[in-house]
Amino acid sequence: MADTKTTAAKAAGGKSSAKKQKTTIRKKKAKLGFTKGVAHIHASFNNTIVSISDPTGHVIAWASAGSIGYTGARKSTPFAAQLASQQVAHAVMERGLKSVDVEVKGPGAGRESAVRALAAAGLTITSIADVTPVPHNGCRPPKRPRG
Repeated sequence: MADTKTTAAKAAGGKSSAKKQKTTIRKKKAKLGFTKGVAHIHASFNNTIVSISDPTGHVIAWASAGSIGYTGARKSTPFAAQLASQQVAHAVMERGLKSVDVEVKGPGAGRESAVRALAAAGLTITSIADVTPVPHNGCRPPKRPRG
């Protein structure tokens, strides 16, 4: 019986197995109950991670140079850090955030461009702090490359 249906469907020009289209409906994210947050920029030598949290520290949105599609050496460029900052800024501005305190950590190339991109996207920057951890003569650093 199943063979006659499939052969009849093929003879009529249809396919034997119909594929259903998957539709997803996303809820619109709710507005935040506050307008000020903290932007954490972690700029390492290999990547730049930008996350924006509420004043208590719960992360609202984040992006990194790797998460937006860059791989390898391109992740460490200032342009990749700029794009990651823009993506995060637009995400939190849609939810009602207006101003941020910026905390920059690390020696990476994307430090300055990430901060500039947050300001250019429309967020008001109230303060910028460098929170790079500095050892009090703790672990021995790796050997210096000789070129």
